[in-house]
Amino acid sequence: MSEWLSTLDQHWFWLSLGLILGAIEMLAPGFFLMWLGLAAIIVGLLSWLVPGMIIPMQVALFAVLSVLTVYAGKRFLKDNPIESDDPALNDKGARLTGEIVTVVEAIENGRGRVRVGDSEWNARGADAAIGARVRVTGADGAVLLVEGV
Repeated sequence: MSEWLSTLDQHWFWLSLGLILGAIEMLAPGFFLMWLGLAAIIVGLLSWLVPGMIIPMQVALFAVLSVLTVYAGKRFLKDNPIESDDPALNDKGARLTGEIVTVVEAIENGRGRVRVGDSEWNARGADAAIGARVRVTGADGAVLLVEGV
């Protein structure tokens, strides 16, 4: 096994490492390993273009490029944030804003319960009798804020 590794050109090691880190990033996205993979690919290309580059220099170059690419990636994401097509995707209360729901436990003294689909939610708002229709205006955690329709 060690004979095979000793015959492997150094640039292939770095290029392979870069691709492996990229593949791991796709399997477990964290938006970090791709920058290390990019640094490894750059080192691989440089060691291919400059054949006399010794291994300690390649490792040092990889360390410096890793820091630079991670910093550049962080800076790029800060300047160009990724915006979701559906920002309320994981916020069920926000997704319900504007929906008309039915009161199932009278809202008295500002508190009661409403039916949303096949589930019931705690609600806060103006007093309303059982069966009244109310509109969701927002959410405070798991409590829907409602108003009369």
